Amino acid sequence: MNTKHEITNRYDVLIVGFGPAGAVAASMFGQRGHSTLVIDRMTGIYEKPRAIAVDHEILRHFDNMGIADDVLPFVAPFTASQHYGAQGQLIRRIDMVPEPYPLGYTPSMVFTQPPVEQVLRRHAASLDTVTIELGTELIDLTDTGDEVVATLRSSDGTVRNVAAKYAIGCDGASSTVRQLAGIVLEDLVFDEPWLVVDVQVHDEALAKLPQTSVQFCNPARPTSFIIGPNNHRRWEIMLLPGEEGREMEKPENVWRLLSPWLSPDDGDLWRAASYRFHALVADDWRRGRVIIAGDAAHQQPPFIGQGMCQGLRDVSNLVWKLDRVLKGQSSDTLLESYTVERKRHVRTLTGKIKAIGQVICERDPTAAAERDARIIAEGGGQPLTITRQEIVPPIEEGLIGADGTPGRGLLFPQPAIVTNGETVLMDRLIGNDWRLLLDGRKISIEEVRTLAQEAHGITVCAIVPAGSPLVINGALEEKDGILAHWFDRHGVIAALVRPDHYVFAGAADIAALRQQLDDLQTRLA
Repeated sequence: MNTKHEITNRYDVLIVGFGPAGAVAASMFGQRGHSTLVIDRMTGIYEKPRAIAVDHEILRHFDNMGIADDVLPFVAPFTASQHYGAQGQLIRRIDMVPEPYPLGYTPSMVFTQPPVEQVLRRHAASLDTVTIELGTELIDLTDTGDEVVATLRSSDGTVRNVAAKYAIGCDGASSTVRQLAGIVLEDLVFDEPWLVVDVQVHDEALAKLPQTSVQFCNPARPTSFIIGPNNHRRWEIMLLPGEEGREMEKPENVWRLLSPWLSPDDGDLWRAASYRFHALVADDWRRGRVIIAGDAAHQQPPFIGQGMCQGLRDVSNLVWKLDRVLKGQSSDTLLESYTVERKRHVRTLTGKIKAIGQVICERDPTAAAERDARIIAEGGGQPLTITRQEIVPPIEEGLIGADGTPGRGLLFPQPAIVTNGETVLMDRLIGNDWRLLLDGRKISIEEVRTLAQEAHGITVCAIVPAGSPLVINGALEEKDGILAHWFDRHGVIAALVRPDHYVFAGAADIAALRQQLDDLQTRLA
């Protein structure tokens, strides 16, 4: 075991991997005042796109970090996705919920990964509490019980030891951290070979292409088409038996596959990469002081574009909990809820993605025809429209109220607040720590004041629809009634909301709310 005098530096947190999940984790810890070392064996950003989809939950976190405005130039709304059956007929449509948007941002978006990663890294580098070492590889990791000792090798071959109170592996699907911690992956049984192709399409050729994203559920060759920002278009093409991935990546084979849509004169081939689309989840996400997140903890097929979002959900779930532990506000048993919540969420969502993937990947023509008829029947004889947000589940177990508690585990809305004649998103006004949001239509100013005294360490705020006749002094006025509708729908007058924006519990009356506050304080101890 490494001895104490061999350690060159000590940190609160060591993050291995400086991709999107690692960069966001570094910034979130750094902004909370924790000394953070983040390493990556690569020296720069991968210059081609991999992830392409991001959603409103993640943009909300970017806004909380102060970088949403820097990211938005590289983001565009995700178009509706049309699903076409074996005979080329429309069988289903996946769209987004209409405005007013529940979190204040377009619910589903596409983005260009390299410049967004630049924003994430630049933000982490701007924080005095964050140290970044690129070209540095993790070669060993020892949990001593009091801290984690990491052996690092720099690009010049220098080997040294550093220590941290906790180490977090955001180091991808072949995670060294996961392997050194002895964490194994559970196979959720999905394994299909695909070719992912990105093209920068010339302006004059854009009209040749579908004007929405498309899922071609053609048993002869299942294919996805995604409209990215600006002229970026992506195809995900299922490889058939006998087609070898590396061979199919060659430009002549790529253009042959794209020939129903484009010729080589119509655009520039940006990237072609063969993958096996897997469904995997780690058996445990924490071993002592070693924790994993992102692709190190799970991989899922890309059929609704949730891969990177899932990794950033991991980080947003973990950081506020570990922040409390590091500050001595909670015992480290709080971290047990990280695996419970995120593993269940990933398994549920992966199950839904697998079901979509199995529909898309059907190669048997007879089964494909039966599938098309079944989907049309589910829509009452018409193509059914569903939203991507219906597919993403709530938190189902963990640090949330008991079964039957209204609103438990749901992602809490973010309304636009009217202030001084302008509209501002709620988080910018009240922050994103623990919050108690009260329905100002159904609660008195005296009750608000009493609850503010009782709810230690929690931001308490009453909200009413703009123009309400009985406005509590100090209440926020929301522009579109999003929260009023949410309170009414769930039959509650209050919601206790976590720092990652998930609802701990809703309460139908003051007595129930006091019980939820007591339960929360006990479980956070």
